[in-house]
This record gives sequence, C-alpha cells and structure tokens, in this order.
Amino acid sequence: MTAKRKICVVTGSRAEYGLLYWIIRGITDAESLELQLVVTGMHLSPEFGSTYRQIEDDGFRITRKVEMLLSSDTPSGIAKSMGLGISGFGEIYEALQPDIVLMLGDRFELLAAASAALVAALPIAHIHGGEVTQGAFDEAIRHSISKMSHLHFTSTEAYRRRVIQLGEHPDRVFNVGAPGLDNIQRLKLLSRSELEGAIGMELGSRSLLVTWHPVTLEPGRTRTDCQALLTALDQVDGLKVIFTKANADTEGSIINQLIDEYVSDHSNQAVVHTSLGQVRYLSALKHVDGVVGNSSSGIIEAPSLQTGTVNIGDRQCGRVRADSVIDCEPTEESIRSALEQLFSQEFIEKLREVKNPHGGGNVAGKIVSELETHSIYNIIKKSFFDLPYANCSE
Repeated sequence: MTAKRKICVVTGSRAEYGLLYWIIRGITDAESLELQLVVTGMHLSPEFGSTYRQIEDDGFRITRKVEMLLSSDTPSGIAKSMGLGISGFGEIYEALQPDIVLMLGDRFELLAAASAALVAALPIAHIHGGEVTQGAFDEAIRHSISKMSHLHFTSTEAYRRRVIQLGEHPDRVFNVGAPGLDNIQRLKLLSRSELEGAIGMELGSRSLLVTWHPVTLEPGRTRTDCQALLTALDQVDGLKVIFTKANADTEGSIINQLIDEYVSDHSNQAVVHTSLGQVRYLSALKHVDGVVGNSSSGIIEAPSLQTGTVNIGDRQCGRVRADSVIDCEPTEESIRSALEQLFSQEFIEKLREVKNPHGGGNVAGKIVSELETHSIYNIIKKSFFDLPYANCSE
C-alpha cells in the first residue's frame, strides 16, 4: 500500500483559516493525502477570541499548537513572537516529518513557519503569492515566502506572472483563483433577519461593515487615520455599523481601543465583534450597503456579492481590483466623499454589472489535485527562472 502524502497546513488567524477551510476539507477527504493541522498565532490568544475552538467545532483535529504570540503589538514584541515561532515550528516539523507544508498569505506567523521549513529542507506550497500591498510590510513577507516556496497558487494571471518574475519556474506556478470565493459558492449564508439576530443589531436603511487594520509601513499614523474614519462615519445620517477588530499587527491595540470607545458612545448604531467567523462575516458582506476600511476582503470577496467597497489608504495599494472598489485617502474629507459615492444611485446600479477578477471558484479542488499529483522528487533544489532581458541599447 502506497504511503499517504503528509500535508502540513499552517494557520495563524481567523481570516486565513476561513480561506483555507475548503482546502483543509479537501485534504481530509483525499484518499492519498494525510492532513497535519498546525495552529498558531491569534487562534491561541483569548484576546483575539481563541478561534482554534472554531476549527475544532468544524470537525478538524488539530495536530499541534505553536504558542508564539506575545501580548505586545510593538515592533520588539512582534520580532520576539517571530523568534518563538521559528523555534516552535522547528521542533514540530522534526516530530511530524511532513512531505509538504502548506500556507496562505503574508502574516509574520507564516514567515516564521516558512523559515523553519526552509532550514528543515521541507517543500512549501504557498497560496496568494505575487500580490502587491504597498502600505504594509506584509508585501515583503509575501514575496519572501514565495522565494522559500516550491509550489505556488495565485489568484490572478497577473500575480502568476509576478511570481515567475521573482524567478520561480512557470511549471510550478498555478493560477487557481482566490480561495475565498469557494466560501461564497459553498457556504449557506444567513438571511438578513438571521444576521441581525446573530450580531444583535438591525441594519436599518443604511449599513456598513468596517474592518480596519494597521498600515504597518506608516508607524505613528494609526490613531489619526482611524479617528478620521470614525469621524467620517458620524457624518452619515441613520447609519448602522458592524465593526470587526484589528489583527495582531503593530499598533493594532490602538484601533481596537478606538473602536470600543466609538461603539460605547454609539450603542444604538454600532456593534463590534472580535471575530465574526466566515458565515457571519460573508453574510454581513452580502447584506450591508458597503464594506469600509483596508481589508483584502473588500478587494477579493466583496465584488462577488455585488457589494461596494470603500478602500482607505495604501494598505491594499497595488492589488487587482474590480469596479466596485472606491479608493480614497485616510482623511475625513476623502472618506466622506467616498461614502457619498458608495451610497449614490449611480454607483449602486453599476454594482449589478461588476465582475470579480479573482477567479470563478473550485479553487480548493484545483489546489488539492496538485497536492496529490505534483511530483516532489528533488523539488527542494530550485533553479532561478530568468525572464528574457530587454535590449537596453534600443
């Protein structure tokens, strides 16, 4: 009997786990694959909702946990967390001996996981490489993980070309689309009334989902930018707001404090949730009038639900976007202007024709198929794939 190929999936945050869900399910169901599920980062923190419990509730057995997240969002605290993560992942890889390590995205927890896999000579499969987010150090982490990886699953053809531009061989770079679109196609979302009951607030005639994360390459701007957003929200009459809290990034606690204060002062108009989970979050995306902030969900998932996005600042600058995305600066005046456009009848009518550039679904099936069949013989030794040089003398 042929031994099963061991796929070690690493997850460190609620959002990234939601994107991995159907891939994890597909690995579990594949007869030729064995799932090793390693949970780390925010999943294990009570401050961020101890979301590892959701993974267990979904019926998955957690193989190992890597405690690495310190109760600090300073640069020093983040760096120390990464050091703990590298040490913890090194020990776990030695014990589990996976055939492939699978990870999605660009968070610092994954950089630790990838670094440990690199020195352990383990093949890495990376999802969502090749993307550009100029306002956050996540971009450098994403490209670094791509260079450590051996199989690549991108969400658009433009991103596939960029991974190849990094020197990765085209035969190992697959444009499969965005995994988050599988959730929209396959999950049973809540009705409007069910969502209102789940969040504890009626949406009313105007409602927004607000997700705001630190712009990590602009230290010191967090409080000012977040306050500009909150002040702009106050200018919209009859507005109801669903807030989700920030990730465990540098200065994230500042955002969470401001949100808590705002909700306390606007208890009839706003609610806040540390983690909505995939069903409630996507249901909110479907039923609100728009998503506001700087989360990738406004760029990748919202267009498939014909929901408009106000994307603020540079955190997502460089991503491929649909016509449903309104970009603005992190100032009160610019955000207020963008909100006026979001609620305009002309923009609302345009949403009906929006096409999402991030694929058409069945992403999990495509990824699992490659994990099952792609040869990993001698895959660790990579050659740099050079693109043809232009003739500089012309």
